[in-house]
This record gives sequence, C-alpha cells and structure tokens, in this order.
Amino acid sequence: MPGLEDLYREIILDHYRNPRNRGELESPPALRVEGFNPLCGDEIVVYLELDGEGRIAEIRIGGQGCSISQSSASMMSAAVKGRTIAEVGDLTRAFKAMMSIHESSLGGEAAEPAEVPDVKLGDLEALRGVVKFPVRIKCATLAWNTLAQALDDAAS
Repeated sequence: MPGLEDLYREIILDHYRNPRNRGELESPPALRVEGFNPLCGDEIVVYLELDGEGRIAEIRIGGQGCSISQSSASMMSAAVKGRTIAEVGDLTRAFKAMMSIHESSLGGEAAEPAEVPDVKLGDLEALRGVVKFPVRIKCATLAWNTLAQALDDAAS
C-alpha cells in the first residue's frame, strides 16, 4: 500500500527531525542507562524517573544514530510517558512481537499470538516496515532494550 508506506515514512521522519522528549534529566535522582548497537554504532541514552505509584513520571532520550533508532526512541518515549511499569511491559511485548515477525521466516521463533498483549501501538505502527530489513530490527529495538534495562535497574 504505497499511500500507507508514505504516511509511515513521514511519521518516522517527523520523529527523527523533531524528536519527542529529547534531553537529559539530572542523574541521580533519574536513572541513566546507555544502549549501544555495535553492528552500526547507534547509541541511545534513556533518563527515567518513576513516581511513587510505579508510573514513568519523566523520560528523556539522548544519543545518536540512524533515523530508525532515533525515531523509535522518540516514539517510545512518547508512548511510555505516564504509563505504569506493567503497561510499559505490555507495550514493549507488543512492539517486540511486531518486530519479530521476521523470525519465523528466518527459522527462528516468533512470539505466540496468545503471548502478545492487545495494545494499540499508535505511531509505533510506522516501524512495521522495518521487519522487511532484518538487520535494521536491532536499530528499532535498541531504545526498547535500553528502557527495559532501566526498568530492571529501578526494580533492583
């Protein structure tokens, strides 16, 4: 669907050119976690503050890299801000399931449909086309893996 692909391309470019939640938070009290993709050099820094109820009160992103990694980080930051850790977990699983569609065609294991939460992905749907380029999936998931590390660090 050329029209839909054009729309998705515009969403990705908009998040790349005008990233949401770009910047830093004072660390501490904010958690600061860095992610790095050695295959291409993409870097993501996630700054995260949780409130007393287990919600992401504030998130900022930094780093550098390709349009896919940076736009994914921007979309992720907008999607998770204000959500609980459980909601972020569901969103992360749904996003990664969308990104893992290629696994079964490469002989790997894709997520079982029953394991995938029924979550609306919004702008994140624009990254669906990345699965056509398996080498770029790590670019799209870098921010999500970095966020997961930050949440793991917060829990310990």
